[in-house]
Amino acid sequence: MITIDALTKKYGRTTAVDGVSFVAQPGRVTGFLGPNGAGKSTTMRMVVGLTKPTSGSSTVAGRAFADLPNPGREIGVMLDASAQHAGRTGREILTIVQQTLGLPGNRVDEMLDLVSLTEAEADRRVGNYSLGMRQRLGIASALIGNPAVLMLDEPANGLDPAGIRWMRDLLRGFADQGGTVLLSSHLLREVEIIADDLVMIGHGRIVCEGSTAELLQSMGTIARADDLTALRRALHAAGIETTESDQGGVATPAEPARVGQAAFAAGIALTELRTADGGLEDMFLELTTDTQRERKVA
Repeated sequence: MITIDALTKKYGRTTAVDGVSFVAQPGRVTGFLGPNGAGKSTTMRMVVGLTKPTSGSSTVAGRAFADLPNPGREIGVMLDASAQHAGRTGREILTIVQQTLGLPGNRVDEMLDLVSLTEAEADRRVGNYSLGMRQRLGIASALIGNPAVLMLDEPANGLDPAGIRWMRDLLRGFADQGGTVLLSSHLLREVEIIADDLVMIGHGRIVCEGSTAELLQSMGTIARADDLTALRRALHAAGIETTESDQGGVATPAEPARVGQAAFAAGIALTELRTADGGLEDMFLELTTDTQRERKVA
């Protein structure tokens, strides 16, 4: 578990992080989202002691990071996959981590196998790695201590589609086994697929948080039936407001389950029932619109 309590970081007159509080729970993937410069990386750096907070606190497994006797065995961290010694091989970097954490030597080969780095790649200097290979090495370094918590900043950056699927399955499996995952990414579709919970920040402040399912339900519902007039009548009778969707169906702010129940009670067979288009991307852009560098073109 990661607990963040009123974390604040100021640089002179600039407030990079402003009273951020949330909890990343065990057994769940928490997506930590925000535009560039919103304070995500600064928050994560404060959690692991790389940046000193102006005020507030954070804990990992109930203790401050500085109080963990062997932090790498409690929390696996990857904040910048490119921050690796370019002159060392992947195997050498993992061996240094293995020895620092006091782990058995076979953990190095286990991690290389887990992240699918071949023997030839493991013995190549990191300066000759692709970005995707550096990401895999960074994940191996984060997992080598068998921690219960992972904190990752843009872990899928540079991965091809197969690599992104592999990363998704790896993190989902980690959480399903009881691990805590705090994940920052700009790949919103991937976050929408994998994250159980979402925390969005803009200008250093939380603008939205909750379970992914509940937040996406707030985007509304699209329903369709052969007889749209009867469907609208049934929904209105159930107290559900409707409008016509862009695709010719019925749009409503009600949750899909409520729409389906009202249609069923009226004996109407739905031919379509889904969350409104846009999903996480539209929600992200709407909630962080005043923090975006790009503005919508009229």
